[in-house]
Amino acid sequence: MEENELVIDRQEKINDLMCNLINAADGENIIGDGENLVTDAPFAKITHDFADGVYIRRMDLNEKALVVGAVHKHLHVWFLLTGHVTIASKLGVEDYEAPCYIISPPGTQRVIQANKDSIFVNIHKNPSDTRDVSKIEEEICAMNVEKYNEYINNKKK
Repeated sequence: MEENELVIDRQEKINDLMCNLINAADGENIIGDGENLVTDAPFAKITHDFADGVYIRRMDLNEKALVVGAVHKHLHVWFLLTGHVTIASKLGVEDYEAPCYIISPPGTQRVIQANKDSIFVNIHKNPSDTRDVSKIEEEICAMNVEKYNEYINNKKK
């Protein structure tokens, strides 16, 4: 297989996992509908903070939690402040131990497995300086690769 085929295959596996989890969602152990970002879960507490032009999304993950994230539309930075996670994306699978940070390219969707209790923080631009999280999420995330591709195609017009 060529590298491009591996990337596509990995993304397809992430999509399949996400669809299977959505179909099995029970609102307690598996949360999500594929249409909206999960804003809080018993195993992944989400908090929001703001600075001038910056949105900070913190996720406190319980050990053994598994999260399938949305596709990020923009270049951004994420930090692992505490803990140990394994992350799968279209680019491959990596283990990360805190403290560390990564610059994440646009179009990235992650599957995050918390191997220990972990604090995971995304830092996003917030040029309108809004505190309306739903508006920010609309700007920075797409729920799946198809929605991300629509965003890219509309941006080119």
